[in-house]
Amino acid sequence: MTKLEEHLEGIINVFHRYSSRVGDPDTLSKGELKQLITRELTNTLKNTKDQSTIDKIFQDLDADKDGQVTFDEFVVLVSRVLRTAHVNIHKE
Repeated sequence: MTKLEEHLEGIINVFHRYSSRVGDPDTLSKGELKQLITRELTNTLKNTKDQSTIDKIFQDLDADKDGQVTFDEFVVLVSRVLRTAHVNIHKE
């Protein structure tokens, strides 16, 4: 695999590491999303320990308002984080 393909597979693996803990193994509950964010994005997102921040992120991602975050909805978060990281790299 190329480096990019390895990273893409890594994103999928991280999603499933957390999504398979409770309920539907292909969606993240709010608790699973909180664990993922606080453990995997702690240096990237601010206020990851603040429940209101997690609630806001969850509401923004849960496009269909079913109380779960699908992989497609999770990709929105990955995209936002990646765009911010790209901007920050150019500031350095």
